[in-house]
Amino acid sequence: MLQVRGEPQLQRLSALVLFAGTLVFAINLVDSFIQELSPGAADRLVWSPDMIGCALFLVSGQMAMAGIAGGFWRVWRRRDLGWWIIAVNQLGSVLFMVSAVASFVRPTSGDALSTGIANWGTFTGALCFAVAGAMQEFEHPLGPRRSRSPS
Repeated sequence: MLQVRGEPQLQRLSALVLFAGTLVFAINLVDSFIQELSPGAADRLVWSPDMIGCALFLVSGQMAMAGIAGGFWRVWRRRDLGWWIIAVNQLGSVLFMVSAVASFVRPTSGDALSTGIANWGTFTGALCFAVAGAMQEFEHPLGPRRSRSPS
């Protein structure tokens, strides 16, 4: 989970919205295993929760940005690793939203708008989440955490 310094209320609210988005994505995941859905059912059971989850991730990321920057509009903090972690994570959320939009199933043909963009958005969004997670290792005030072996 993102660790956000700054406004404690925004931290908690951001974490709550992120958790809600994660739950919605879980619904999306379970529904995606249902075989032979009609295009309308696929949009209702898979695409709609995907869009809602993406929107919640975007809202959570914006709250985290506001929490670390001290306001919704003062966000650029190029020397703050915490800010960069949130920015990379937010980019991942945007790419997931692009993927979600591209995966809309056309009612007439039953095909997604763009499977290639949907796959690309999912892959690059997940890559952003992984990079942001790795960056958190270096955010610790004493530097990277090292395992200490008993001497």
